[in-house]
Amino acid sequence: MKDRLIATLLACIVLLKLVDVIFDADLGVPAWHLLQEWVLLLLSATGFVYLLVDIRRRTRETQQLRSSLFLSNQKLQELDQSMRDARRQYAEVIQEHFDNWGLSRGEQEVALLLLKGLSLREIASVRNTKEKTVRQQASSIYGKTGLEGRHAISAWFLEDFLMEDTPRAPE
Repeated sequence: MKDRLIATLLACIVLLKLVDVIFDADLGVPAWHLLQEWVLLLLSATGFVYLLVDIRRRTRETQQLRSSLFLSNQKLQELDQSMRDARRQYAEVIQEHFDNWGLSRGEQEVALLLLKGLSLREIASVRNTKEKTVRQQASSIYGKTGLEGRHAISAWFLEDFLMEDTPRAPE
């Protein structure tokens, strides 16, 4: 907006300078004065043309950036949807393993919170139970899964996620 105002003012200056040079030539002003006015006119006209070219270039770049940003936003939305789908599918896989291991509903909740990295105290607080209860449920989970602790469960699911083959059973 500001550039367009400056370009308009510069165009007015160029036109007024051109009219001035024409009238000065009719009045018989000295040649050095006319030369000075022609130089100023050419410099003003050059600045005007440069400004117009620059405005067009920046307008094109802005449009390209907008288009690119729009495409990026579309890709992000697609990726976001893909991530939600993958998260849902992986949650189904985790649930499938919990069911195969025979975890109770409470144990499943504790196991999921362990996977999310919560401490036993934090899990007790979230579930509004005693830490001793969570500790017993965690021990039961380790026994049923054959894994030795929260890190082993997390590592098992991470490895399961990274593997391309079918999920493996704990040994």
